[in-house]
Amino acid sequence: MPTTPAEFKKIALLATLRSCQLFAGLPAADLEKVAEVSVIKSLEKGEYCFREGEPSRGFYVVQSGAVNVHRVNALGKEQVVHVFRAGDSFAEATLASPKGCHADARAVQPTQVLLIQKDGILDLLKRQPELALRMLGSMSNHLRVLVGQLEDLTLKDVETRLANWLVKRSSNTVAGQPPRIELNVPKHVLAAELGTISETFSRTLAKFRKQKLIAVKGRTITILALGRLKELLQRNLGEEPESR
Repeated sequence: MPTTPAEFKKIALLATLRSCQLFAGLPAADLEKVAEVSVIKSLEKGEYCFREGEPSRGFYVVQSGAVNVHRVNALGKEQVVHVFRAGDSFAEATLASPKGCHADARAVQPTQVLLIQKDGILDLLKRQPELALRMLGSMSNHLRVLVGQLEDLTLKDVETRLANWLVKRSSNTVAGQPPRIELNVPKHVLAAELGTISETFSRTLAKFRKQKLIAVKGRTITILALGRLKELLQRNLGEEPESR
């Protein structure tokens, strides 16, 4: 049993790495090697993890909280690339570039991240080619997510994007119970992630409530009619709803 703060910290660090898809299935000995080149960083709400163009110090795994990775255009408008939550990794691509990430990363609530330090992980990758292949797979997954978000933003309206967001998060449900989604980041962050503003996001939620598709209480959204929500999504996408 752990008896010192350092031992508890190491156990928490290893648990975070193990929960990350990037390191899923990695042998315990290799996971400990990654832990040796990792440091825990605490971020206050609104504090930046890094800014665009800063030299890369490594990549990150979210331990708790959430990180908003975004770009700012020439007009000063912020466009969310993705909101990374507990267990997600981000900025892996900066390991291959001295220029750092082409985006800013900011905590949207009190957050803890693991910084997987660049020099240490690069040395480890030279000795562990299998880990390098895992990281390539993870970056490929990130790319698919970004391509999907681009499609959402260019081909669909806010109603369709929100319906799609709700349906995707309704897959992990308890049998016999209506799906429940916990909003673990502020609504304005979710709105930005969906490519809209808070007012439009709230109006669309209200529309779904009026249609008795969902119920909202505090930070919890309950899906009341998942079948009808899927049908709405299919119609908006120009697809034939599945016959019952």
